[in-house]
Amino acid sequence: MKDLTKGNPFKLILLFALPVFLGCVFQQLYNMTDTFIVGHTVGADALTGVGSTGAITFLVLGFVNGVTTGFGVKISQRYGAGDYEGMRHAIGLSLVLGGGLTVVLTAVAVPCTGPLLRLMGTPTQYFGYAESYLLVIFSGIVSSMLYNLGANILRAVGDSKTPLFFLVAAACLNVGLDFAFILGCKLHYHGAALATVVSQLLSGIACFIYMFKRYRELRIGRASLKWDTRLAWGLLAVGLPMALQFSITAIGSIFQQTALNGLDAAYPGAVTAYVAASKIDAFATQTFVAIGAAMATYVGQNTGAGDYKRVKRGILVGMVYSVASAAIGFAFCYGLCFPLMRLFLKTETSQTLQLYFHDILGYGQKFLLIQSGCYLLLGIIYVFRNALQGMGKSGVAMFAGVTELAGRALTAFVFVRIWEYTGFCFSNAVAWLFADVFLITTFLLVNHNRKKGADGAPRGARKKRKEKPAGLTHAA
Repeated sequence: MKDLTKGNPFKLILLFALPVFLGCVFQQLYNMTDTFIVGHTVGADALTGVGSTGAITFLVLGFVNGVTTGFGVKISQRYGAGDYEGMRHAIGLSLVLGGGLTVVLTAVAVPCTGPLLRLMGTPTQYFGYAESYLLVIFSGIVSSMLYNLGANILRAVGDSKTPLFFLVAAACLNVGLDFAFILGCKLHYHGAALATVVSQLLSGIACFIYMFKRYRELRIGRASLKWDTRLAWGLLAVGLPMALQFSITAIGSIFQQTALNGLDAAYPGAVTAYVAASKIDAFATQTFVAIGAAMATYVGQNTGAGDYKRVKRGILVGMVYSVASAAIGFAFCYGLCFPLMRLFLKTETSQTLQLYFHDILGYGQKFLLIQSGCYLLLGIIYVFRNALQGMGKSGVAMFAGVTELAGRALTAFVFVRIWEYTGFCFSNAVAWLFADVFLITTFLLVNHNRKKGADGAPRGARKKRKEKPAGLTHAA
C-alpha cells in the first residue's frame, strides 16, 4: 500500500507507473505469442480471424476493465481520506456487483457474437475462426472480472507492483498453455482463447489470496458484504460511466473494422496487415496505459485528501511523461515495423500472403507511421480522462468516449469513402483529437467551478483526514 498524497509527484507517478507498464508489456507479449503461434501453426486466415475480433473483445472486456477501474477510484478516495472501514465496505460491494455484472455480460455477449460479426461484414474466410475464438473468451468473462478487480483494488491503495507479479505469472502460464493446448491437445485457435481464460482466472484467484493475506486493512468480513444501496450506487456511479466509456470507444472501433472489412477486396490483405500492425501499435502505447493508471490513483487519493494543488501538479507531470512516451513510441514503430510484421506473417500459410506480401507490409507500415506520429494526442486523453475519473467525474469523462465515437464514425463513413485506406489510417488520430478538445475544455471548467465551490468538492479534507498508521499492517 502506498500513500500518494505526500512526496514528489514526478517520482511517485513514475514509480507507480513502471510496474503497471511492465505488466502491460508482459500482457502484450503473451497476446503477441498467441498471434504468433496461431499464425504459424493454424495459418494466416486464422491469425486474421482471431486478430479481427479485437474491437468486439474490447467492447465487452473493456467494459469489465472500465467498471473495475471505477470501483478502484472509489476505493482510492476512501483510502486517501483514511476511511479504512468504508474502504473495506467498498471492496466487499465491488465483489458483489462484479459477480452480478459477470452473469449479465456473459448472458448477453455469448449469443450476440455471431450476429455482431455478420453485422460487421466479417469476410467469410475469417468468420469461423473469429466466432469460435470469441465464444471461448466470452464464456470466461469471470476470469477477466476477477483479475481486473483484484488488480484495481491493489492499485487503488498504491500497490502497483503486486498486480505486475501476478500478470507476469499469468503471461508465462499463458505461453505454456498455448503450446499445450494448441500443439499438444490440437485445439488450434480454440486453445489460444482457452489458455488466456485459464491463465487469467488463476492469476485473479492468486491476486485475491495474496491481497487478503498480506494486508490486514484490506481483509473483508460479513459486514463488508452487507448491502448498502447508497454505497452501491456510488460505486456504479463511477464504475458504469467508465465502463460505458470503454464500450463506446469500442463501438467506434467496430465502425473502423467494418469499414476496413469493406476495403478487403480493393486492398487484398489489408485486414491481415492491420491485425499485425495493431499488435505492434498496442505494444508501443502501453506507456500511456501505465500513465493513465497512475493518474487515476494519484488524483483519486489527492482528491480524497482535498489537495487540489497536488492534483494539478500531477497532471503536469503526466503530460511531461506523455511527451516522452510519444517520442519513444514513434521511434519504436518506425524502427521495428518491418521486422515485427514479418514475425507474424508466414507466407506459406496463405495464398493472399504469397501474392501480396510486399503490399501487405506497405499497408502495415503506412498505418503504423500515421498512428505513431499522433501518439501525443493519445497521451493527452489518458492524462486528462483519468484525472477526471480520479476526481470522481467519470460521468463527464464518459462523454470523451462519445466524442471518440463521433471521430471514428466520421472517418469510417466519410474519410474511408473518399480516401479509402489512407482515410482509415487517420481514423484514430481524428478520434483522439475530438476527445482531446472535449477533455481539456471539461477539465478547465471543472477546475474553474471547483475554485468557485460549485462542484461540491470537500474543503479542508486534509485537515479532517484520519491519521494513517506509521507503517503498513502486514499479516504476521
